[in-house]
Amino acid sequence: MKRQLILENGTFFIGEAFGSTEKMVGEVVFNTGMTGYQEILSDPSYCGQIVTMTYPLIGNYGINRDDFESIEPTIHGLIVKEICNMPSNWRSEMTLDEYLKAKNIPGLAGIDTRKLTKMIRQYGTLKGAICDLDVSVHQVVESLRSMNLPNDQVKRVSTKSAYPSPGRGHRVVLIDFGMKHGILRELNKRNCDVVVLPYNATAEEVLRLKPDGIMLSNGPGDPKDVSEAIDMICGVLGKVPLFGICLGHQLFALACGADTEKMKFGHRGSNHPVKHLATGKVAITSQNHGYTVNEQSLKNTRLEVTHVALNDGTIEGLRHLGYPAFTVQYHPEASPGPEDANNLFDEFISMIEQFKKEGEVVYA
Repeated sequence: MKRQLILENGTFFIGEAFGSTEKMVGEVVFNTGMTGYQEILSDPSYCGQIVTMTYPLIGNYGINRDDFESIEPTIHGLIVKEICNMPSNWRSEMTLDEYLKAKNIPGLAGIDTRKLTKMIRQYGTLKGAICDLDVSVHQVVESLRSMNLPNDQVKRVSTKSAYPSPGRGHRVVLIDFGMKHGILRELNKRNCDVVVLPYNATAEEVLRLKPDGIMLSNGPGDPKDVSEAIDMICGVLGKVPLFGICLGHQLFALACGADTEKMKFGHRGSNHPVKHLATGKVAITSQNHGYTVNEQSLKNTRLEVTHVALNDGTIEGLRHLGYPAFTVQYHPEASPGPEDANNLFDEFISMIEQFKKEGEVVYA
């Protein structure tokens, strides 16, 4: 069955439909990962987006029970060059097509993903629609151009109520802005007693749980749309050690007086080199974000840049010069991707232990 992807700039691509036949609208982005499509599909940070995979063959190892990053995916579509309908992997339990049908997510194969990716790199992310061939391209384009995409993604993907993930170690309050299961998995691996709270938890609600540390998760969308979280961070900063990832990193920057801005096409993939400025070491990282911290806005803050992206020089890590708090823009939990930066979770635990011992963390 033929269907099409229509972009707001008037370009359209016709390909073979797979997954659901639902019409879906979203922001069209691209991911450069060669593997990890299951984690990408289930990553809440892709809420409302149509993802183009630049690697040409997708689906060759199927879908398994273990590699999900959320229970219910919120991605709006998947674009591939070629889909594999006969996967070969000992863990495979269903095909990619079967999974997308079950979750009502449309897919499109057989289009020129190289051309689409180059278009996004040239013009920036574009609004698009996956739809049938019998629609008017002109009408869809006009609709896309006049449409404002939703800005409540964090509210849609965050947990609605608090829940525990018990352990015998340090108590960590994890604020769920669209949390990947990989973050919770890494904290559990270190025996943390985790309590997951919704995105709109107040500082009073967080501190009432007597946490040893606070984790700010990843999540979708513009950090400036999550003002509740900025107020909460201001209320806990300096009282408890804090570690932020991705959207959590951006929200931390805003709470400390810095600014964020939308990137042209963002960072999405599992092969992004990041340099640690203090050591000069380079890690290959997993990334998924469309916003970044503005470097000029750090001048009047007490934030210091710790990591930078080698591809474009954007900020990839921050620490507070007075409080026990640090953040990174990339994903140290991988899921999918390399585990080069996994030790950051150990640094967070060490910060908690030093803070409990001395009552403060002093940076050089």
